[in-house]
Amino acid sequence: MTARADGSGRSRIGELYQSGSMKLLFPRPSATALEAVALNTSGGLTGGDRLSLEIGTEPGAALTFSTQAAERAYASTGDVPAQMTTSIHLAGGSRLDWLPQETILFDRARLSRRLTVEMACDARLTLVEPVILGRVAMGERCGDVAFRDSWDIRRDGKLIYADRTRLDGDVSALLARTGAGAGAYATLVHVAPDAERHLAPLRATLPAPSGVSLLRDGVLVARLLTEDGFALRSLIVPAIERLTDGPVPKVWRL
Repeated sequence: MTARADGSGRSRIGELYQSGSMKLLFPRPSATALEAVALNTSGGLTGGDRLSLEIGTEPGAALTFSTQAAERAYASTGDVPAQMTTSIHLAGGSRLDWLPQETILFDRARLSRRLTVEMACDARLTLVEPVILGRVAMGERCGDVAFRDSWDIRRDGKLIYADRTRLDGDVSALLARTGAGAGAYATLVHVAPDAERHLAPLRATLPAPSGVSLLRDGVLVARLLTEDGFALRSLIVPAIERLTDGPVPKVWRL
């Protein structure tokens, strides 16, 4: 799908094609940005599933992307992972707030994700991906997980951010050794000409072991690590609202 500026200060759907279990919903707009909410009608992911998204913004358009609920990566019966691929293209003067809700990894989940972003030098991007390693309130833990997560962000064709995450085996025990008793984490990337103005305020609000850095001009990256999903949201929501200068999507508050 693409978002297109309509000339009146609002963004509308430019192109849209969808098939299979991945559907996009478009709530009635309450702001100038187009809001897209993704829904996986299959209810979750397991070994062998494949989902793909292609998202674009045309010049001057603004898009907020979120999900109707947390995505769930369920136990797989074999070693073949579920696969999710996302390709994003941001034209000049456009903006994307990529704000999916959490991905929950269940024990014996097998999941491989790849995200690529191609953006113009004056485009703006706020991107967050929260991950929960079993639901603490349900007594769940991830004793056998295979998770791969790959990100590449390019600005005017130049690679400005690359990230590779690999979690294998008993990841609940692995993260417990960090000293935070961690059961949830998120990566937050903000790419904008004025990104550095958010560095000090975010550092003041993120408790250890979470942290934030300015990797290069216009590229701010935060790592958030907490004991559970509730604590993670308590850090993510104010960070998103600061970086996007507005409230989180309504689906985050339901």
